[in-house]
Parts: sequence; C-alpha cells; structure tokens
Amino acid sequence: MSDNNYQYRVHRAEQPGSPLLFVFHGTGGDENQFFDFGRQLLPHAGIVSPRGDVSEHGASRFFRRTGEGVYDMDDLATRTRAMADFIRAHKESAKASNVLGLGYSNGANILASVLLSQPDLFDEAVLMHPLVPWTPAPQLGLAGKRVLITAGRLDTICPPALTQSFADYLISQGVETDLFWHSGGHEIQQGEVKAIENFVRENVR
Repeated sequence: MSDNNYQYRVHRAEQPGSPLLFVFHGTGGDENQFFDFGRQLLPHAGIVSPRGDVSEHGASRFFRRTGEGVYDMDDLATRTRAMADFIRAHKESAKASNVLGLGYSNGANILASVLLSQPDLFDEAVLMHPLVPWTPAPQLGLAGKRVLITAGRLDTICPPALTQSFADYLISQGVETDLFWHSGGHEIQQGEVKAIENFVRENVR
C-alpha cells in the first residue's frame, strides 16, 4: 500500500540509519499536534506524523467509535491494517536504527492496535492515555519491546483500571513496561512530558 493514503507531515533524517519516530495525534488534532514535540525529543531522527482519516463531527480520528469508549471493532481492524502498511512503507524506506511510536489518546489507541497486531514494526512505544477496552490475545512478538504508558489517576475517558490492566497484559507478554501516573485526568501534564523525555533518552539512540 502506498504511503499516500494519509495526509501527513514528515521530517527526513539527515544521516542514514538514524531513528524513525511516528507521532499520532488525539481526537480533533492533526499532523501538527506532536510534530514539533517529536523534533525536540529526537532532533536527529526522522519524523512521520499522519492525520487520522476518520471524521467525527469534523474532528479527525484514526478509527470510528459508536460512543465514548465504545469502538467499531471492524473499522478498527481495517484501519489498523492500513496504518501498519503506511508505517511499514516508511520504515522500509528509512532503514532506521530504531523505530519508535508516540501517540496520545486516540493516537495511542491506533498505535497500541498496530503494536498488538504487527509488533515487528516498532522497537519502542510511548502510549499517552491509551484506552484498550478489550482483552488482547497473547502476542509472542511483543517480547523484548519497550513501552511507556502515561496516564491520569482521575482520567474519566481512560479509566485507570483499564490502563493498569493493559500494562499488566504487556508485562505478561514480556514487554519492558514503564507506567507513569499523574494526579490529574486526561490532560497532558509536565511530569509525564519529563517521563517521556527520560524514556526516549534511555532507550533510543
């Protein structure tokens, strides 16, 4: 599948073999939401930031839902395959040393879905306030991956119990999993930004 199925923004690394970072926006965001943050995290990396191709009352998303926290699972499966093809095309072109994904909210959810279905695409992932409201099947390919989950203890959109359950699942699959909590809700706080910076510094070269 061509990499032209999404509108996206890209920064190409100057040196071959540099890391490649994919960033995924939240509902209502676009390809600009985390692009500059990605550049700050990994100035020497290639950056790819797609825009979700689903419109929910004018807000861009990466897959459909039928209500808050209720996913259209058939649509999620279809769009996960399409996103995986998009990622693979960029990965093969870049020949990167590391491939990292970073997503927030709906962007974290599509990233998690890709990671669960095709774990070979990523070495590391940062999932900011993800919601995985189903029980994933065992995935042997996840073993050895490194994942940071950030979340709010008062998040009503992504309930803490489901966040913890997903973290426990990743651990059970052999994923090196870090879980950072802040005291607020669904918003991004400075403490989690620092946790992301530390995770990237320690794991991505």
